[in-house]
Formats: sequence, C-alpha cells, structure tokens
Amino acid sequence: MKRTATAVWNGSGKEGSGHLSTQSTTLSKTQYSYLSRFESGVGTNPEELVAAAHAGCFSMKLSFVLGAAGFTPESLESTATVTLDNGAITSSNIVLNAKVPGISEEKFKECAEDAKANCPISKLLNAEIGLEANLIK
Repeated sequence: MKRTATAVWNGSGKEGSGHLSTQSTTLSKTQYSYLSRFESGVGTNPEELVAAAHAGCFSMKLSFVLGAAGFTPESLESTATVTLDNGAITSSNIVLNAKVPGISEEKFKECAEDAKANCPISKLLNAEIGLEANLIK
C-alpha cells in the first residue's frame, strides 16, 4: 500500500506560504506557513499532522491489540503532542483515555505499551515516545 501527499511552497521560508494536499483529498490545498508552524497563524503544520497521524495510528493499533486479547474497546481517545526542538522532532507523547469493558488495569497497560511500541508511526519516529494510559471505569 502506498499513500501520497503533496506540498507546494512559494517564496522564502519566513515570508512564503504553501499548501498541502493528500491523495484522499482530506487535505486539499490546506494552507501552511511560517506563522502556522512557529507562531499562531491560521493553517496547519507538519508537526500537527505528525501528531494526528500518531494519535490515529496508535488508537487503531491498540484496538487490534485489544481485540487479539479478547477485548472490544468502547472508546479510545488518544491525544499526541509532538515536540519540535532545534529543528528535530524529539518526542511524541500520547495521552490515552479508554473505556474497555472487562479488562484489568494490568492487561490494559500491557496492551497500550504493545500498541505504543508497534504502531507504524511509532516505529517511524526516531524520538522519545511517551504514554499516559488511563482506563476509565
């Protein structure tokens, strides 16, 4: 399977601007700029998109891990926070709030750690990956 995304950038790094489009058209000429990346301008940025990819990938992987262990999650809410430091993504920290009927705290933590280590985006990132997993009863 292959997926594509296209970035178009016009102008200098600080004054220029660009847009991002994805094969699925979920992003279609979505604006990004220096302001949206490093300040609080309108538009997206690569780090926000990596965070979305990591949260989504982790949640889906955890659903598969839980299913293989005999559990069906009622809900998995994952928020990933990506840190950009000195021009490199240095960490992605996931906060997970999950409702999983019938699972013990120990089994839940084991499954969450498995998903953290083995989701494809975790494997892609050369960064510290943190996890705070909360089982909601």
